[in-house]
Amino acid sequence: MERFSNINTLLAFITVAREGSVSQAAEVLNLSQPAISHQIKRLSEDAGVLLFSRTAKGLRLTPDGSALLAKAERVLDALDDFRRSAEQRTNQISGKLRLGTIVDPEFIRLGQLLIQVRENFPNIETELKHGVSGEILTRLQRNQIDAGYYLSGPKPGQDEVTESEPDLHFMKLADFSYHVIAPSGWQGRLEGKSWPDLAELPWIGTPDASVHRRLLSGIFEEAGCHQNIVALVDQEASMLEMVRAGVGLSLCRESIALHQQQAFGIAVSDTVSVPASLSFVTLDTHKKLPAIDAVITLLRDIWQLETA
Repeated sequence: MERFSNINTLLAFITVAREGSVSQAAEVLNLSQPAISHQIKRLSEDAGVLLFSRTAKGLRLTPDGSALLAKAERVLDALDDFRRSAEQRTNQISGKLRLGTIVDPEFIRLGQLLIQVRENFPNIETELKHGVSGEILTRLQRNQIDAGYYLSGPKPGQDEVTESEPDLHFMKLADFSYHVIAPSGWQGRLEGKSWPDLAELPWIGTPDASVHRRLLSGIFEEAGCHQNIVALVDQEASMLEMVRAGVGLSLCRESIALHQQQAFGIAVSDTVSVPASLSFVTLDTHKKLPAIDAVITLLRDIWQLETA
């Protein structure tokens, strides 16, 4: 099949499919009916398939037409994305963007974002500021960063009082879960245990601003029990090392917990888990600033999010 010479044939095809008739499609596109009919005929000949069949109620997509419609829509979406990218480059968006980062770069797809920023917006200078998740909101309020990644429960912006500030804009990137992990040989101490039972075991604590502390505090408060913290740590790598060394329990992202179980034989609770989410957050008044809006657009593509 030859390369399509006119994208208008796809536009005519999509519009006729949506409207159900050539006349209505012609009205929508401000073209004549013969012009629309010609575009459909041309596309059908180029594709080598029959796109529509005639019924008493109008045109109906054939099975081949239905299969090709979604692909045609994706082509037009890609062209729209190309146009937006071209317009953004023409506008030469520039400036420094201070990003608050958390946990490991691979999990938050930081490398992908930085590559996309460099390729699409070469005049944006990114400055990374790493820290604990809960500090992101404070840094935003103090104008120490422009935007950042944030870990919370499954409803960012609603779970905690500090998240409910009206001037914060949360864009959820992904849902995931935490598991309770313990040293190798402790599986028997975890099996069948509820949160009150687990609270009595020794725990590796984390800073107040960490997502571990925020999530567990709510869980143990609801269960009416107190977490037995025997050590404090502020680095995930150190936390895992302390679990492997036999110090106590901790939360761990599911993917890492399963890897640690296979690689080091650590124990993983079979009864409880903690739902969580990763979000990108900025001040509500800043979300339409050119550099931040550009990054939000890139993140939607990287995480395959639907446009709000």
